[in-house]
Amino acid sequence: MSSVHDNFKYEMVHVDKKTGARAGIFHTPHGDIKTPIFMPVGTNSTVKLVTNNNLYDTGAQIILSNSYHLYLRAGHKLIEKFGGIHKWMNWHRPILTDSGGFQVFSLAHLRKISEEGVEFRDPKDGKKHFISPEISMEIQQAIGADIIMAFDWCAPFGCDYKTAREAMEKTHRWLERCIKAKTRTDQALFPICQGAFYEDLRRESAAYISNIDAAGYAIGGLSVGEDKETMNHFVEFIAPLLPNNKPRYLMGVGTPEDLLDGIKRGIDMFDCVLPTRNARHGSFFTHDGKCQIKNAAYTEDSRPLDEQCDCYCCKNHSRAYLRHLYKCGEGTGQALMSIHNIKFLIDFTQKAREAILEDRFDDFYSENIQKVLA
Repeated sequence: MSSVHDNFKYEMVHVDKKTGARAGIFHTPHGDIKTPIFMPVGTNSTVKLVTNNNLYDTGAQIILSNSYHLYLRAGHKLIEKFGGIHKWMNWHRPILTDSGGFQVFSLAHLRKISEEGVEFRDPKDGKKHFISPEISMEIQQAIGADIIMAFDWCAPFGCDYKTAREAMEKTHRWLERCIKAKTRTDQALFPICQGAFYEDLRRESAAYISNIDAAGYAIGGLSVGEDKETMNHFVEFIAPLLPNNKPRYLMGVGTPEDLLDGIKRGIDMFDCVLPTRNARHGSFFTHDGKCQIKNAAYTEDSRPLDEQCDCYCCKNHSRAYLRHLYKCGEGTGQALMSIHNIKFLIDFTQKAREAILEDRFDDFYSENIQKVLA
C-alpha cells in the first residue's frame, strides 16, 4: 500500500554556508518544485486577471487556491465531479489549498467557535455554514490539491496570552482530527504552527507539530498586523524548531523584502495575493523598488516596467501604454501588470536560489534589500 511519503519527498540540494538559506526540490505528484519558491494565489481557482497560459509563462511552479471560497462557490462536490481542481481549472502543475481557517476566523462578527468547529455566516448572502476539521478534510480531499492545510485557529493580532494558548491548543487538537479524517495518499497535509507572538507558545506548537511525520510544515499567524522587525524575529525563532529535512512554508507573506528576509531565515515556500492586488491598484515591482503607474512621469516613458524583466508585459509594452490603459480603466492594463508582478516575484526567488547554490546569498541579500525597500 502506498503512503504520502511515496508521493512527496523534499530533497535538500544546498545550504548557503554563511546564512543557512536553503535550496531544495520538493517532489509532488504533479511535478517538482524548486525551493525557495513564491506561489501565486488563485483564490477562486483562478489567479485574478491571468490566464493559465500566461501563468505558465511566468514560470509558476505551484499555485494556491482556497477551500473556504471554493466550498461556498462553486462547491467542492462540483469540482470533484469534474475530476478535481487540476482538471476543473486545467492547471497541471502542483496546487495547494488553504484550509479556510484564516478566512473563517477573520469573520469575527459572523462566526461562533466551539470545540467541534466553527459556525459562520457567508458574508455575501448571510447563509449559515459549519466547518469542522473533518469537514475541512472532506472539502480539500474533494477539491484534490496536492498540498492541503490543517484546519487551524489563527489568533488575532494583539490577543492576550490566554486567547493565544486556547487557539494553539485547539489547533493541535484539530490537527489530530484532520489526520484521522484524511484518507488520500496523493495529498500532503501540512500542520500549522500557531501561538501568536509568545515565544513559549511558538516553541510548544513547533515541538507538537514536529512530532507529526508530515511532508512539510507551515508557520501561520504572522503578517497579521505586526511590524516587520517582530515578524522577522518570530520567523527566525520558529524556523529552526521545525524539521530540517522538510519544506517550511511561511503563510501569506510575499513582498520582495519579505522573501529576502524569510529565505535568509530558512523559509522555503511563500504565498501572497499582493502581486495581483497591487497590479489592480496600479502598483508594480522593479529591481529598484515599487512604483506606481499613475505617475505623470510615465506619460511618455518608452521603457518597460522593469528593464531586467523578460515577462510578456515587459517584452511587449511601455510604461506610457500601461499608464494610458490604467487611466482609461482598461482591465488589460491590470492584467498585464499582474503578469509582470507575478513573474518578478517568481524570478526573484529563483535568483535567490541561484545565489544560495553559489554560496553568495548574503551578498545577494545586501545588494537587494535596500533597493526593494525604495
